[in-house]
Amino acid sequence: MPEPQRIAKLLARAGVASRREVERMIAEGRIALDGAKLETPATILTSLKGVTVDGNPVQAAAPARLFRYHKPTGLLTAERDMKGRATIYDRLPKGLPRVVPVGRLDLATEGLLLLTTDGGLKRQLELPATGIPRSYRARTYGPVSQAQLEELIHGIEIEGVRYGAIDANLERRTGTNQWIELTLKEGKNREVRRVLEHLGLKVSRLIRTSYGPFALGDLPAGAVDEVKQDVLVAFQKALGTAKPQHAPDPAFEGKALRKHWRIAPKPKPRTPH
Repeated sequence: MPEPQRIAKLLARAGVASRREVERMIAEGRIALDGAKLETPATILTSLKGVTVDGNPVQAAAPARLFRYHKPTGLLTAERDMKGRATIYDRLPKGLPRVVPVGRLDLATEGLLLLTTDGGLKRQLELPATGIPRSYRARTYGPVSQAQLEELIHGIEIEGVRYGAIDANLERRTGTNQWIELTLKEGKNREVRRVLEHLGLKVSRLIRTSYGPFALGDLPAGAVDEVKQDVLVAFQKALGTAKPQHAPDPAFEGKALRKHWRIAPKPKPRTPH
């Protein structure tokens, strides 16, 4: 017997809309059960049988899908913006299913943004307790030493906010400009920028290069590609959330998952502009 769940959660997992949007749709009288309009998002169901949205039956949730997106700068990681600024949804390629972002990249940050069709997978990927590392490359201006960066492995408190361990290393330096590589597991709001600015550095460019075993690689800015289903199933098994449909790719499972959230091998470095 399926576990009873709130209808907003079931509809989000089925890809109809986010939970918050489902709540709005219920308030607007757009969702019904066996022909009767629902009045509360607290309705508990074991399946979507008999549920309609705008009079159309809702299909059962499809298997989770995961996509890599190379987010350019200048886009908000949001569905809409009250100020009319461009969002990722304005620029995503046509033909994608309904997807939600895993975490956020701020307006000026570029690089890897994972997108998924499954709200449950999104939450698992975002939970700090899961311990999934995120890696970044930051172009900065100002004096800093490797010793200062290595101190970040102990965590740091800035204006009352405690940030966890950050593995930071100087990649290369040209005068007072340098590229710094950082890996962290929490991903608090603007964490990388705030930590580097606290060290007296000015961040002129910030790129997320990987999220767990998924790397940005050579994916062009603005492009999207889908993570293969066997790779995703192997990853979900490591998270403990998998519903396996076929055997995972042994190469992926061995290289990327065996050592618990090790970052995927880095692509050959390209000179940033």
